[in-house]
Amino acid sequence: FAVALNYGIYKQDLPAPEEKPRIVVFVDMGHSAFQVSACAFNKSKLKVVLGTAFDPFLGGRNFDGKLVDYFCTEIKSKYKLDPKTKVRALLRLYQECEKLKKLMSSNSTDIPLNIECFMNDTDVSGKMNRSQFEELCADLLQRIEIPLLSLMEQTQLKVEDVTAVEIVGGATRIQRIAKFFGKDVSTTLNADEAIARGCALQCAILSPAFKVREFSVTDATPFPISLLWNTEAEDTEGVHEVFSRNHAAPFSKVLTFYRKGPFELEAFYSDPNGVPYPESKIGRYVIQNVAAQKDGEKSKVKVKVRVNTHGIFSVSTASMVEPVKSEESEDVGVETEVESQDQRPIETSSDKNIQQENSEAGTQSQVQTDGQQTSQSPPSSEPPSEENKIPDVKKTNEKKGDQPPEAKKPKIKVKNVELPIEANLVWQLGKDLLNMYIETEGKMIMQDKLEKERNDAKNAVEEYVYEFRDKLSGPYEKFVCEKDLQGFSALLAETEGWLYEEGEDEAKQVYVDKLEDLKKLGTPIEMRYQEAEERPKLLEELGHRLQYYATIAGEFRNKDEKYIHIDEMEMMKVEKCVSEVVEWMNNAVSAQAKKSLDQDPAVHSSEIKAKLQELNNVCEPVVTQPKPKVDSPKEENPLSEQNDYKAEDMGEDDKNSEMPQQNGECHPSDQNTISMDLD
Repeated sequence: FAVALNYGIYKQDLPAPEEKPRIVVFVDMGHSAFQVSACAFNKSKLKVVLGTAFDPFLGGRNFDGKLVDYFCTEIKSKYKLDPKTKVRALLRLYQECEKLKKLMSSNSTDIPLNIECFMNDTDVSGKMNRSQFEELCADLLQRIEIPLLSLMEQTQLKVEDVTAVEIVGGATRIQRIAKFFGKDVSTTLNADEAIARGCALQCAILSPAFKVREFSVTDATPFPISLLWNTEAEDTEGVHEVFSRNHAAPFSKVLTFYRKGPFELEAFYSDPNGVPYPESKIGRYVIQNVAAQKDGEKSKVKVKVRVNTHGIFSVSTASMVEPVKSEESEDVGVETEVESQDQRPIETSSDKNIQQENSEAGTQSQVQTDGQQTSQSPPSSEPPSEENKIPDVKKTNEKKGDQPPEAKKPKIKVKNVELPIEANLVWQLGKDLLNMYIETEGKMIMQDKLEKERNDAKNAVEEYVYEFRDKLSGPYEKFVCEKDLQGFSALLAETEGWLYEEGEDEAKQVYVDKLEDLKKLGTPIEMRYQEAEERPKLLEELGHRLQYYATIAGEFRNKDEKYIHIDEMEMMKVEKCVSEVVEWMNNAVSAQAKKSLDQDPAVHSSEIKAKLQELNNVCEPVVTQPKPKVDSPKEENPLSEQNDYKAEDMGEDDKNSEMPQQNGECHPSDQNTISMDLD
């Protein structure tokens, strides 16, 4: 799947959708298994897989083993050494033989094999050519053709139909494959990275954070899957192959049964000999809570079976259809079915969200549950499921437009009742064996964790050696005396040599102790360098703060308005603290001046920071005291306020009294007060 996705996205010259698709065969020989797959490509779609075949017990390690056995015999007779007695020597021989095998795929001449200090400081050598290698692996090469022939038989393809042959996997460099297909193998993909790149592309397609060119992918089920069930008749069973070999996946199908009570389905692989599992059974599924209809007839039960993207089979849902009679006037949006009393159609439909397979569309493939086995029966009088009947509805509507309306059939409301499913899966491994594997996996995880910690400790020592050695000839050079420099440099060189010889495979604690020994000499040098970098900046900052507080104290003595509100006793504390810190700072500077850079400092940065903090704690609360707020005196004159209030009222009355004067009711020159009632 990943390899085909990688090929389909990066290949730019794929045929158009309406053209004949390109047939590509992927040959994957990994370390322990051999697999071939045929895929059809065009610019918009990828169908995976037209067919697949494999040998789970043939891989690159088998060919490497042949070379290792050959050279072990040669080394034993030539050098009197047995590589199989030492694990490290045997692993080195395996690595060199794997390189030799890859070189022989592109060279027919003799290729040398040279290993220095193989065992007991002895160098060994040998040679091998392609013809010798093919004779050595004749039995393995014959096994390669069996999956290739099986693939061509499954897909009904001829060798001429294959457009390209892509090799995948580090071990797939065998000329026999090119001879079988009559064409050179393609090098479009990086054989070692093809699967990893395809997986990364699939992750990018699924992730919303990446934008990848759209490419539709359809996988296939390599093994046929069948269902078996008991019928109501005695000594009879029903069998139906729900997913044939190389059926599209993911895919769902809905099977319809007629039952009066609970029933059981058994899923199994149709071809037990072709399945690389010890058990061909998948599991038993019990459909529960099935009951007969009110009139005693069998209930219609729909069972949905599915193969997901990982090729895992499951009985996902089951529902019982309960008909409910209603009036002829049917409400909009209610699911209805029209059934005759004497007909019982049995359907096999596919999920409408999943791609249909032409050979199983409609009702051509029937599942009968009345005691007979699966058979091909004529189409039922019941309309096919919704996903398959849209074209037929259009045709019937066109025909009904020219015919008189038919009598309305009684309409039945349908209610689907979800049914519980009890799944009893068949374990391919026993519980004891599975628990043993889980325990072994836990031990391996812990071993990997310990190994990572060991490597991290070793890398920490190596990093410290290289980093400190460079700094000793750079920024740290002035902060170590000549004697200590020579001794520490010699210790670093000695540690480096130890790492690549005796200390290559030591325990974690050994590396931790070695790093501690180095830090005993390196940490003082590093500390002196850091102190020399930080001390001048801190002393400068301390001097600025002392000058700041001394200036404020002077302004206070000069009766500055900004600080006149501060209590004199508080300001005396500030002056005393400033004088003490100034005296301490002068002593520290003079003491440090007598020290050289390669000596420990007389005053440390932490002490200067403490003095700076002490100074701020004493002085800052005093000099930042806010001035007290002084309230301005208020002039109280209630009589004037009342007079103002009356004056305002009289002003309004005067305005109101002017209105009748303007209307001629009063003389403007009249100064007497006018008496009137005001609302």
